[in-house]
Amino acid sequence: MTAPTRTTALALALAMILPVACSAQPSEPIAKPANAAAPLVTGLPDFTRLVQQVSPAVVSINAEITARPAQQMPNQEVPEIFRRFFGDQLPPGMFGNAPESRDRMPSARGVSMGTGFFVSRDGYLLTNAHVVNGAGKVTVKLADRREMPAKVVGADERSDVALLKVEGNDLPFLQLADSAGVKAGQWVVAIGSPFGLEQSVTAGVVSAVGRNTQFAENQYVPFIQTDVAINRGNSGGPLLNVAGQVVGINSQIFSNSGGYMGVSFAIPIDVAMNAAEQLRSTGRVARGQLGVRIQPLDADQLAALKLSKAQGALVADVEPGSAGAKAGLLPLDVITAVNGQQVGDAAALPAIIGGMRPGAQVRLDIIRDGKPRQLNATLSELVSPGERTGATNGATGSKGATAPSSGNRLGVIADDLPAGFRERNGIPSNQGVGVVRVLGQSAADAGLSGGDIVLMVGRENVASVAALNKALAAYGKGETVMVRVLSPRAGSRFVAITLD
Repeated sequence: MTAPTRTTALALALAMILPVACSAQPSEPIAKPANAAAPLVTGLPDFTRLVQQVSPAVVSINAEITARPAQQMPNQEVPEIFRRFFGDQLPPGMFGNAPESRDRMPSARGVSMGTGFFVSRDGYLLTNAHVVNGAGKVTVKLADRREMPAKVVGADERSDVALLKVEGNDLPFLQLADSAGVKAGQWVVAIGSPFGLEQSVTAGVVSAVGRNTQFAENQYVPFIQTDVAINRGNSGGPLLNVAGQVVGINSQIFSNSGGYMGVSFAIPIDVAMNAAEQLRSTGRVARGQLGVRIQPLDADQLAALKLSKAQGALVADVEPGSAGAKAGLLPLDVITAVNGQQVGDAAALPAIIGGMRPGAQVRLDIIRDGKPRQLNATLSELVSPGERTGATNGATGSKGATAPSSGNRLGVIADDLPAGFRERNGIPSNQGVGVVRVLGQSAADAGLSGGDIVLMVGRENVASVAALNKALAAYGKGETVMVRVLSPRAGSRFVAITLD
């Protein structure tokens, strides 16, 4: 057989074999390729036109600081119980003694550098309050190298917004967007002066909206989170959408190094302008308040509260005589909406209420004992912590001097509080049982430890070991109960504990 003949015979043999081999495979593929679709992203944006148009309205700020407020509470002002627990070595973050991680540094004198931008033709501009806090002299430098003295019209630390004014007419200014329309995934641009490098441009996307940061004084701000590179000196600069409109004011970063690590936060421009307009007209910012202490919900608490999902803000305490008390709010209520606006979690509620003026009428959707209800409240004015009184400022306790009880169904060894302890530490007379030691795993998982104080079991106040045991007797073994606890680490809060 010639070579061509052998090749042909081999091909015929393979043709006879292949159909047999293929017949053992599925006749149709498990997943078919999708039809070709138009790409969702066609190319990276070019921000040059945007920068050329808006940069003249962005300024660098030099604030000569003559005095900074003390960052740590004097020892004599620290409540007695915290000194008893920690002595002079308070944990970081307690009473403001943590190292500051934003532009606001603890130096007594020096120059604070930041960024600002004009919002009107006649010289009003916005920046961060922490940029000009304690400043005796403020100078702004425009993109065309002109320098102008600026007056601080007012500053609001809770929103971290400051309103400044320079003398001038026909100044360049930026257009404002509706920050309520900002969505995750949108392109945004920042212009500022990081490390004094003026007119620096960075870009990225919105990572999330409605964020609450670790700083308690900013709990009334639903921050815009981005991945735009922000560093010291960017504070107070504009965050812009692709139309060149301001959607926020760059304010702070999360960082372990002090520099940018991929997470930055901006104050929504709607929140900033609300503060700025009040600063211009009255020199201060007034906010509404309910007068309640709230906490997040977790999965362990759902069964005890008869909830289907962990949505809303759990009311941990209601200040006597407050707007919330007058409206009928009770501890263990869950606030799910305000005037129809959903409260996704506890962090969302302060920003919603704080964005309203004192005297505003609000409708509260709540869940109480698993059933939906509606309450109407008239907001009072938010006051500074130093002006506030009532049970929400009570300190936490330590173990008493009497002989402690044996372990109970809560999984703790409890003790009656010593005489005079409640009065010294602001604890109501009908509440308070000291935790000496935690024995049960559920109590430990809930965060209880020696030195905490049990205030309530469910809706029932407990002021003695006997009252605690009586309240626990109303629940079955293995049942999950909400327990209100006071501690030096986390303040007053409800925890869910499964009974032994």
